[in-house]
Amino acid sequence: MVGMRGLWIPVVLSAVIVFVVSSIIHMVLPWHKGDYPALPDQDKLLDALRPFNLQPGDYMLPRPKDMAEMKTEAFKAKLDRGPKLVMTVMPNGAGGMGSNLVLWFVYALIVSAFSAYITGRALPAGATYLQVFRFAGATAFLAYSVALWQMSIWYKRAWSLTIKATVDGLFYACLTAGAFGWLWPR
Repeated sequence: MVGMRGLWIPVVLSAVIVFVVSSIIHMVLPWHKGDYPALPDQDKLLDALRPFNLQPGDYMLPRPKDMAEMKTEAFKAKLDRGPKLVMTVMPNGAGGMGSNLVLWFVYALIVSAFSAYITGRALPAGATYLQVFRFAGATAFLAYSVALWQMSIWYKRAWSLTIKATVDGLFYACLTAGAFGWLWPR
């Protein structure tokens, strides 16, 4: 067993590596360029939504008041008529990327910390590179990738987006695992 104190360098380094590589993937490579296509006549749709003064948050349409309403013919007709959607309303304005990037880095640190904790409890100092890679990589993969699948299962997010994010997560997990394998206490 290896304590967390002995793993802070691979935790921080793997988070930095994931942060840099994910920035390259999203800002330089065309991999995610077509993830969110524009809606036809989006200006008209935005003009139609603006009078509702929607506050930032997550919404589902149509949304029943309770289970009883969900069973009514009127509500079933709304579902049949469509559209059915889940949407996230973000704050107005340009909004900088700074806070998102900080939160993403904190998330990468948390994933790396859990990878350190689980790997440190499973393996002793001196474990082989491949043993460390397996534990740290599997833990990071669960956090970066598998956690996203429920969005496609429950909220019908396009599976193409989830698969791309899973591939990204596999790459991040391998980078995390590599950093841990390289810097594992001997």
